[in-house]
Amino acid sequence: MCGLCGVSFDDLSRAPDGARVLAMARTIAHRGPDDEGLWTRGSSALGFRRLSIIDLAGGHQPIENESGEIAIAINCEIYNFVELRDELERKGHRFKTRSDSEVVLHLYEEHGERCAERLVGMYAFALIDVRDKARPRVLLGRDRLGIKPMYFARTAEGLVWGSEPKTILEWGSTARELRPEKLLDYLVQGYVGGEDSAWTGIQRLPPASTLSWRPGEAPQIRRYWDLPTDRLREPAPPEEILEQLDRVVADHMVADVPLGAFLSGGIDSTAVVTSMAARSRSALIACSVGFREKDFDELDLARATALRLGAVHHTEVLDPDPTLATEVLPWIYDEPLADPSTVPSYLVSKMAREHVTVALSGDGGDEIFAGYRRYVHDLAENRLRGRLGAAGVSAAAAVGAHYPKLDWAPRFLRAKTFLSNLGRTPAQAYWRSVTQLDRESALELLAPDVVRRLASHDPFENFERFYARPSVDDPLYRAQYADFHTYLPDQILAKADRASMGVSLEVRPPLLDHRFVERFAPLPAREKVRGARGKHAFREALRSRVPAEILDGRKRGFDTPLKRWIAGPLRGAVAEALETLPEDWFRRDVLRARLAEHAAGARDHGRLLWSLLVLEHWRRRHCVRGLSA
Repeated sequence: MCGLCGVSFDDLSRAPDGARVLAMARTIAHRGPDDEGLWTRGSSALGFRRLSIIDLAGGHQPIENESGEIAIAINCEIYNFVELRDELERKGHRFKTRSDSEVVLHLYEEHGERCAERLVGMYAFALIDVRDKARPRVLLGRDRLGIKPMYFARTAEGLVWGSEPKTILEWGSTARELRPEKLLDYLVQGYVGGEDSAWTGIQRLPPASTLSWRPGEAPQIRRYWDLPTDRLREPAPPEEILEQLDRVVADHMVADVPLGAFLSGGIDSTAVVTSMAARSRSALIACSVGFREKDFDELDLARATALRLGAVHHTEVLDPDPTLATEVLPWIYDEPLADPSTVPSYLVSKMAREHVTVALSGDGGDEIFAGYRRYVHDLAENRLRGRLGAAGVSAAAAVGAHYPKLDWAPRFLRAKTFLSNLGRTPAQAYWRSVTQLDRESALELLAPDVVRRLASHDPFENFERFYARPSVDDPLYRAQYADFHTYLPDQILAKADRASMGVSLEVRPPLLDHRFVERFAPLPAREKVRGARGKHAFREALRSRVPAEILDGRKRGFDTPLKRWIAGPLRGAVAEALETLPEDWFRRDVLRARLAEHAAGARDHGRLLWSLLVLEHWRRRHCVRGLSA
């Protein structure tokens, strides 16, 4: 993978300073340590950092067409580039390299903005077309699921863009300020999502979208793909699921550099690795991490899978390391991300990079086949809501409102959330399952002036517009659809991209090939959830390949023993962060009270305290000057 950036001015007589553009690119040198490139024409410039994967000798970027009037910088793996290249050559296009990047350039010459619709893969690109000297064009594009990032800013000078916000900040036309709305979003969700980034003036290009811009105009954003909203797909027989799995895995294995895989004890990574092993000409390289706390450790299952497949298996057991959260991760994540699995994600990427340049992952299986526990709970709640009727739902909600929050009690006594959810709409109830803090609890932490400024802002509204979009009568699919447009790109894929690219490792998620997603994500609920388990169709299709101990075992997820870390080795770092967060952002007395409750075991505030630790060190590392006006 790679990193890119660029600038195009409104003033056509002004030429960008190439040294400044290269300085932008060097802020993301971790995304491309092998090469750098610069292209300038008129009032526009492209900068690039390369991690060489395909056509190691000839894939230098930016790449221009034969006339030198169109150039592209692209962060991509295009899995159908051979077929596209053959098609383009038959139409008279001539290629200078063997790279998939050049294919996109010629595809634009043939199809214009609609070129993205022909691509199968993960990508983010910036293309400059100066054939019309009076109206040069910038075209930005992002892959369908949002695997690769793209940010932009419409400034007083023109348009500025980059793979990460730090490139745009380096250019210097945007303020180093946090949007107050995004502070609330972060506290509630644990991440910053949507079209607005955390940074004032910097926006995120949505997945499956292109942005077209000409000097003096506003950017025009067009969505070119989406999951179906008006129908579900017919059930899939096991052989079809396996055939499609093998197809996308095979496509994702093309590389001119060492390739391996992440392997946990879960279904998704095991399915990917098993398919890879059947297609690999040499022993597969698999990388796994675990924890000393056995409740969070899946190394024994991963080792058994690696042994069964004859894989070369690299493992590492993790210990809590405060310096990751305070020194390393704040630079990599230039928007705050509170998911504690950023730690193992970074460490497994770092360990894998010692052995391979490309690693396949199992990301996406839970979103496609409803593997998260919250999907099972949500389906059960919706069914119970229907059986209880309006009167029963109101009674349950009334009990929930007065039921104590018993974080310290056994799970069967912690019924407040379940009872309260029954009295909410399906969208509101599901939203609570994907957030770490409700809006009211988040506002309690904030300084009075910030609370007043956020009176009309509710993070739920962005989620609700996606939840409401499907017209099918299937709350489970509506929940999945919303996750595909919020949680997946803005938390899961952002985490994977920054953790892996932070160590110059390319990670490919074959289950998020859009062909696989659009076939199986819209399956009927019964094909996904049976009884108290999700992933039914996928699980049953894999029975001929994957042992029952994995298919029927307890789901752990890629998580961390956060409660014990915060109360133990990370307590000092957390306490120090709470004392230095800006007083015009937070109420320090409330923050201290939350830490005291957590330390005493009265309430589990582990996720909140981790979020505050991450936020403070992000603020320091990127010199955030305050909240925007």
